[in-house]
Amino acid sequence: MKKKVVTIIGARPQIIKSSAINRAVREKFADQLEEIIVHTGQHYDENMSDVFFGEMNIAAPNYNLAIGSGSHGVQTAEMLKGIEEILIKEAPDALLVYGDTNSTLAGATAASKMGIPVIHVEAGLRSYNKAMPEEINRVVCDHLSTLLFSPTDSGVENLVKEGFDVEASAPYNADNPKVFKCGDVMYDNSMYFAELAKEKATVLKEHNLVPGTFVLCTIHRPSNTDSPERLTAIFEALLEVAHHGKEVVLPLHPRTKKMLATSLRPDVLKEVENTATLKIIDPVSFFNITALEQNCLFVITDSGGLQKEAFFFNKPCVVLRKETEWVEIVENGNAVLADADREKIKEAAFRFIKGVDMDFPSFYGDGHAAEFICKEIIALN
Repeated sequence: MKKKVVTIIGARPQIIKSSAINRAVREKFADQLEEIIVHTGQHYDENMSDVFFGEMNIAAPNYNLAIGSGSHGVQTAEMLKGIEEILIKEAPDALLVYGDTNSTLAGATAASKMGIPVIHVEAGLRSYNKAMPEEINRVVCDHLSTLLFSPTDSGVENLVKEGFDVEASAPYNADNPKVFKCGDVMYDNSMYFAELAKEKATVLKEHNLVPGTFVLCTIHRPSNTDSPERLTAIFEALLEVAHHGKEVVLPLHPRTKKMLATSLRPDVLKEVENTATLKIIDPVSFFNITALEQNCLFVITDSGGLQKEAFFFNKPCVVLRKETEWVEIVENGNAVLADADREKIKEAAFRFIKGVDMDFPSFYGDGHAAEFICKEIIALN
């Protein structure tokens, strides 16, 4: 008899991550696993969500809660209500969540209160900064989970510090959870789609980008976008890079685009609008962001996922945060924590422009994390 798993997704990175396990279920475990996909609608813009299902050949969601934006409390509460109703109807053997969003928190909370085992992919990641909503979400989710799949050694070490027993024996439950180091499903995807992206991506041609000559930048975290001082400092640094011979390509999150007019200092906003080498474009598809990552000189971002993807494609990264969950790439010198410090951003960027010798060890597995996860779900009693 098949095991039925309800998968919760809501934000763009979760949709991308889910494609690896969805692909493994369809291609290798279709006779043992049934996946019910629930899209909370946390990212509801077509460019931020819908396009990925078709492009990455992910099965269409069985349910879409269409929650949309809202305060953390309102958004999470609406998700809890909708997810609980689905769980009652579907009666799954387990619920699977990814990462650290409000969708993750709502799914884990709803399932755990109903006695349904929670499976957390990307478990154990920590910034040790509870001012980040994501940190609260991931910590709570881990402590509600039955199976915890960590992509890295540091993730496992974090869980051990919090009292998890890596030697736990079956049967597993929320009081006796099992921790695995499995590798990263995003590495699975990057390797799987890399060649396809070369064929299907159109972004380089559309924007006249020359491989190896431009810098890729993304900004979306409220801690950066909602602070006039921080956002202005970041854009001042980007302008200096753009004025010194390197085109900066910025696929702009809708929320960030809206905030520019209100958060940027007026003189900086005017300069941004009049600097051709600071190229602001609409959000791009997975194939196109992959092509940008493959062909850029280096990455500047506050995204956790993009830090890793830069590493996957052997690109250095300037991180617009004080801390990162991906400590191994900082410790290895592949990424620099610059926060929203104008001088630190500039220093790191100009160092990467000059060129730095570095290696890119296999921190994130062998590209088969999704298969490993599926086998352990099947084995869960």
